[in-house]
Order: sequence, then structure tokens, then C-alpha cells
Amino acid sequence: MDVNTSRFGSLRLNDEDVFFFPFGLIGLEGHHHWVLLADGANEAVGWLQSTTEPDTALAVISPRRFVPHYRVRIASRELLALELQVVDEAYVLNVVSSENGRLTVNLRAPLLFNLEKRLGRQVITTDDQPLQWELLASPLKLRKSA
Repeated sequence: MDVNTSRFGSLRLNDEDVFFFPFGLIGLEGHHHWVLLADGANEAVGWLQSTTEPDTALAVISPRRFVPHYRVRIASRELLALELQVVDEAYVLNVVSSENGRLTVNLRAPLLFNLEKRLGRQVITTDDQPLQWELLASPLKLRKSA
């Protein structure tokens, strides 16, 4: 499958590269097919690129790299769409945002992945995690290439 993106150019993907999000993402409910891409300039950052919308890509990170105590607490029914038995089997990423020159990560709405079945789901945690966690006190420019 060929996917054209505004940020990464044209990508040739195999079907097994694509993750299916049955419910889409919060604010992007109509986008169900996504691919994870590495950032060639920053190993801490990845990109979740929509396969159907060229302009839609979200910077993502592994939360434990920056917030070692981070835990995902959700109701077990949230795992049904991922076909997982326990949350510990899920691969977890969080979306990074840039606001007023500062990078923050959304800790309350993680992305959970079943890597084997290529399923994904964004969930809302049931604990009192901070909504935004500042990654850096100074601005960081992310390169727009993978």
C-alpha cells in the first residue's frame, strides 16, 4: 500500500505495518488506520501517521522514558477492543504537544497497542494523572522527517 503524507512524503507500507483503531482517536474518531514511524533525528520520538489523511501525524513518546513512575490505570473493559487480557501486555505511547514553545505529553489519554494483532486504542485513565507533563523547559524543534 502506498501512503502519501505531507510530513514524510510517499511511504510504501505492508498491510501488517498498519494499526487499526476501531474507535479512532479522541478528536480524530474518523481516522481508523495508522502507522508508527521512527524519527530519524530523535530516537525518543515517534510519529503516529494517519494512512488516510496526509496532514495528520502525531508526535508520540514512550512515557516511561520521561516519567518513570507513570502507570496506566483503566477499566478492564477498555482492553476488549485490543483483545488483551491485561494492560501489562499493551505497548503504551503518549501524544506530545507543543504550546507556547514548550513540549508537553498528555498522560491522561495514552495510546495502547496490541503489537501482535495490530490493534490500537486511545483511553482515558481512571486515576489522577496530570493531564499535561512538561518534557522540557526550553523549546525543542522536531525535524519533519523520518
